[in-house]
Amino acid sequence: MLDPVRSASAASPSRLAAKAVRRLAAALSGLVNELQETRHALWLCEAELATGVPVVARPEERRHLAARLQAVLRGGAEAVGCHAAALYLLDEATTLLRLRSSWGLPPQRLADPPRPLPTALADLEAMLGHVVVLEDSGLFQQWNPPEDFPAAACVPVASPTTILGTLWVFCNSRRDFNDRETNVLEMVAGRLAADLEREMLLREGVNAAQVKRELAAAERAHLGQIPSVPPLLEGWEVAGGTGPDSRPAGSLFDWFPLPDGRLAIALTVAAGTGIAAALSAAVVRTALRSHAPYHPRPDELLHHVNTTLWQGSVGDQSAAVVCGVLEANSDQVPYACAGNVDVLHLRAGSWQSLADPAVDLGKEAETPFCLAQQRVQPGEALVLYHHESDTTHSAGKTPTHVEAFAGALSGRLSLPAKQLAASPRDWFNASLPHTPHRDWTVLVAKRTDS
Repeated sequence: MLDPVRSASAASPSRLAAKAVRRLAAALSGLVNELQETRHALWLCEAELATGVPVVARPEERRHLAARLQAVLRGGAEAVGCHAAALYLLDEATTLLRLRSSWGLPPQRLADPPRPLPTALADLEAMLGHVVVLEDSGLFQQWNPPEDFPAAACVPVASPTTILGTLWVFCNSRRDFNDRETNVLEMVAGRLAADLEREMLLREGVNAAQVKRELAAAERAHLGQIPSVPPLLEGWEVAGGTGPDSRPAGSLFDWFPLPDGRLAIALTVAAGTGIAAALSAAVVRTALRSHAPYHPRPDELLHHVNTTLWQGSVGDQSAAVVCGVLEANSDQVPYACAGNVDVLHLRAGSWQSLADPAVDLGKEAETPFCLAQQRVQPGEALVLYHHESDTTHSAGKTPTHVEAFAGALSGRLSLPAKQLAASPRDWFNASLPHTPHRDWTVLVAKRTDS
């Protein structure tokens, strides 16, 4: 705040007035600086907002890109008094220049072979950011223009990040090009680059929309493979869970009845990521369900599924699987493992890792799988578990976060199996809030009182 200037009766009126003027000038200078900064920020903000305008193909845009490019070439050539124009674009390998559109040239030029970039000296010079003007036929042999005209000019066609090619204009008479005309040509080249990039964006948008629809269909199919109705097996509660969302992933839990009334449970972790891994997991799930009625023993079941996977792929599909069989009112659970999947036996206040790493399914044609058996008393639970950040661990060694998770879960065995299967979501959010990848799959088989 500025102090008021004292009256003439003050002790030193001239000195106080000068001090007040300096403070006023400093305040005005600060206001002007803030105004300039605000205008600059507004300028940047408006440009950023402009990029948010969607690129949409409208029904009224019936003119083909070829017609639009030719119209721009004609307008640019006529604006600088030329009689022909041509647009040359680089190929993907950036070694050739191919004529993509022209005006004033014979139509058969479009069928001519592309021009090698190393010999197109004028184009190379233009793509360095220079305007090349050829007003003397004696220069033609040196610069190697694409057409034989008395005069020509070449400017680069480029976006802010990518060099696309060159724009040539040709004149039937010998002449020079002044600064205004070269500026016009550069603006025409910019318009051509904008049209080309807009067309690329439209195509990318259409492709992205198609991919998005296909991904949504894959998510629906993935969810359709996850059993949602709890099985009815006396003496057991079975439930499964996945997280954090429904994206297709390579881990999948499943349960299904066997012909003798027992219940098969399985957890599959296919190699890879995304849709490819989800497809592999679906193949393994189908194979498990197909072979189980004929080979209900878990080790024999894995053997036949491994043969199916080995014979049905080119070696690019593999999966870790653990499967077990539950019997009504029985505390004995036979199971077998392929690959590294966490198998946890939870008791009240304690737990035990039953993981016994083996070769993944699909790795070798003849792989023996060992049959194991675990006794699960009433109130205890058998948990099949996978977390996508799990690394391969040797027998007897369990990742630290699995130890913490199993310890937390063993203290909640009083909960129903459904709540135990959903607990990883809360546990990860509380214990590992900054973990970038928290996709997990769990299947809980809890023994209840008979």
